[in-house]
Amino acid sequence: MIGFFRRKKPETPASEARLSTEELAAAFPSAQPVEPAAEPAAVAPADAEPAAAEGIAAAEPVPAEVIAAALEVDAPTATAVAADSAAPAAAGKPGWRERLRGSVFARSLGGLFSRNPKLDDDLLDEIETALLTADVGVTATTALIEGLRRRMKAREFADATALLAALRADLIALLRPVAQPLRIDTTARPFVLLTVGVNGVGKTTTIGKLAKRFRDENRALMLAAGDTFRAAAVAQLQAWGERNGVPVIAQGQNADAASVAFDALQAAKARGIEVLIADTAGRLHTQQGLMAELGKIKRVLQKVDAGAPHEVLMVIDGTTGQNALSQLRQFNAAVGVTGLVVTKLDGTAKGGVVFALAREFGIPIRYAGIGERPEDLRVFDAEAFVDALLPEALGA
Repeated sequence: MIGFFRRKKPETPASEARLSTEELAAAFPSAQPVEPAAEPAAVAPADAEPAAAEGIAAAEPVPAEVIAAALEVDAPTATAVAADSAAPAAAGKPGWRERLRGSVFARSLGGLFSRNPKLDDDLLDEIETALLTADVGVTATTALIEGLRRRMKAREFADATALLAALRADLIALLRPVAQPLRIDTTARPFVLLTVGVNGVGKTTTIGKLAKRFRDENRALMLAAGDTFRAAAVAQLQAWGERNGVPVIAQGQNADAASVAFDALQAAKARGIEVLIADTAGRLHTQQGLMAELGKIKRVLQKVDAGAPHEVLMVIDGTTGQNALSQLRQFNAAVGVTGLVVTKLDGTAKGGVVFALAREFGIPIRYAGIGERPEDLRVFDAEAFVDALLPEALGA
């Protein structure tokens, strides 16, 4: 019996074993020799790890197989991914409606108004249930429903169509103050944008999409691979950099993130870069040690530029629900969040958490992710977002 419990687990077959990024890079070496970095080695900050003070690492061309591994796709489909074969969402409000129509919010309210409901308290109760189910939150939902109930008792609504129009106006009014696009301060060179968030929300992918947007605006751009913890994260950011023709400052996995940020900011200043986007490792908001590390990154950046980072952009998964409030509260206390990106709103995301975030924090929502392509990272539009969630008319 004891021998049975001591039996070793079968080893993973060699054909199924996953190679590390370093092993993949060694197996597929670059055909071109790497030129030395143009800048001299940077001096590491006083509180950075000694092993990280090796200067700025020149970003090597990343082989297709490493790109495939970093982006977590099969090698034969890497070309298709790089070409962004999926169709982008349509421009304007039609694109928003197309991508958000499958959300819990849109389906629940769409089903509610698909008939001609009677204008009474039961209708308000159904709307309240739909808002709560879509993660709008108790506070915001209560305020919305009580406002509609007072107006209904004052006979301001002739029918359910008027009630739907009033709900639309109230939802837009809740979001309009936070619908503020990101403005690049041209007097700050470089304008430092630090991205933060919990694990798996799509920070690195969001950086890649922002890089495409800024390159299309002809901005001189640089990326800093500060996610030195997650396997293949550095290679993933380098893949995005290659795709968009953007230099990436990296030191490899397990390097000190503050040192990477310090080196990248010095390099960006030396090259006259307009925008520097710094990636960070995903961390749970309950991990106090890792949250303190974000504060260290901010302090190290301020040793080079007292105004840096000029924007702290927190990426929030639209499927997270009310837990997003706790995340934002902790990240805001640790590093001072100045803008939000809400991702993964397409598909089955509830989407209502956007209203809860707007009501409780009032932090500007810069962008919304409504698809996989870089073009699907949209500047947040309050009217387009609300119109995508509500039916166009009764019976629609």
